[in-house]
Amino acid sequence: MDLKQLNAFIAIADLRSFSAAATKTGLSQPSLSRLLKQLETDMGVELIDRYHRPLDLTEAGAFFYDKISTILTEIDTVTSMTQRLSAPSSILNIGFVPSVLYGLLPEIIAMLKQSSPDIEVNLKDISSYQQIEALKSGEIDIGFGRFAHKDPWIQQILLRHERYVVALPKAHALAHIREQRLIDLANNRLILYHQTHLPIATTVSTSNAQSVKLTAHTKNNRTTNKQSTLNTPITEPLLHLFAQYGISPFMTTTVSDLQVALGLVAAGEGITLVPASLKTVRTEQISYQSLVHENVTSPIYLHTLKDFVHPSIPDLLSAIYHVYEQRGITYRQQKFM
Repeated sequence: MDLKQLNAFIAIADLRSFSAAATKTGLSQPSLSRLLKQLETDMGVELIDRYHRPLDLTEAGAFFYDKISTILTEIDTVTSMTQRLSAPSSILNIGFVPSVLYGLLPEIIAMLKQSSPDIEVNLKDISSYQQIEALKSGEIDIGFGRFAHKDPWIQQILLRHERYVVALPKAHALAHIREQRLIDLANNRLILYHQTHLPIATTVSTSNAQSVKLTAHTKNNRTTNKQSTLNTPITEPLLHLFAQYGISPFMTTTVSDLQVALGLVAAGEGITLVPASLKTVRTEQISYQSLVHENVTSPIYLHTLKDFVHPSIPDLLSAIYHVYEQRGITYRQQKFM
């Protein structure tokens, strides 16, 4: 078997159609059919059920697809990394989550360009989860994210922890209380916006002092209450923060991103928690207040590939730590290996 045969099989398996796979690969249907047949002959196994419409994988084909997809992805990653190692780009492609852009990232980029005028920077708005694949494909060289990742291809360092603040409508009864407690916020509708969930769950029990109700967000944007069950896994980041104190909000609404969440807060539809760097957004309609809990924080991670560190990344780290020093931010200096 060879890569052409394997890629032909993957295209057919993905699209369940010879014609669609031909369009995707740029090969003719007879060529695709021949490559698939050669692969099946070499293996002595039928991988595709050609008599099913749309095409379907045989049991052996489904097993082979699951295993070979991972291998081909690794081959693509190694190929891309080898090419970049041989001829590093002069452009530093930086991925970031939107909340970081409202913080110190613009200041850091300005410092980087000031200290290293020859560096060309390209910024890309991309979620923490998507950054991992983007690093492997070469779409970005480094990423600022909010979540820890365990991936054999990736190394990461924790830059710092940023305190959460509560965002309330200006007309809210608690809007002028400068130090808030999570227990006092539990009777409000909490607006959730994270697309990435925590890899490790906390649990909440009905025996907690604050007996609570969880809600499921329905397609027509209504929320319905469900009594929490014993040891319900909590992986949503904001619910995780409440669960650490044995609390769960009375109501939740899930939206697509942080900006939508703040829009709903501004409209008086609920409250949310955001990193402190967001407290300059929509200040005419939203009151941002501190939380008394010191461990209610959002981490900021920097991650890149283990086996290829872009030559400009040490300069970026220097700029980050220089800005932290100017701002009086506590940090532990680290570097990528």
